[in-house]
Amino acid sequence: MSVKSIGLIVLSGLFLVIGSALARTPSPEGAQLYIISPADGAVVSSPVTVNFGLKQMGVAPAGIEKANTGHHHLLIDVAKLPAIDQPVPADDQHKHFGGGQTEATIDLSPGEHTLQLLLGDMNHIPHNPPVVSNKITITVK
Repeated sequence: MSVKSIGLIVLSGLFLVIGSALARTPSPEGAQLYIISPADGAVVSSPVTVNFGLKQMGVAPAGIEKANTGHHHLLIDVAKLPAIDQPVPADDQHKHFGGGQTEATIDLSPGEHTLQLLLGDMNHIPHNPPVVSNKITITVK
């Protein structure tokens, strides 16, 4: 077998490993993610405490593989959902709660903001189908 053939086999195997590592975890039928508070349209002061709600699934920290569980990601002022077949980005607009938290207190500047939750699996990848809340709009005074 030539070095080129061995290289192609190794590269093919690497793609299989990467592909399987990024495989999406199934979500159960009827799973619902929602923001308990603040309410859509609320006028609030910063810092803002956001309470997360989840039905038909459980919460588990990132890195823990357990069926029908995930952890929360809070999307702040995000126009559209991130790629659903990749890990959720980690930045000021995509807050990770990989410790299994079900609420967060965040600092927001005065003005109008949108908030939305997206559940991620043990690898921060959205489930299949994605478990996502409705987007709410709040105003920080």
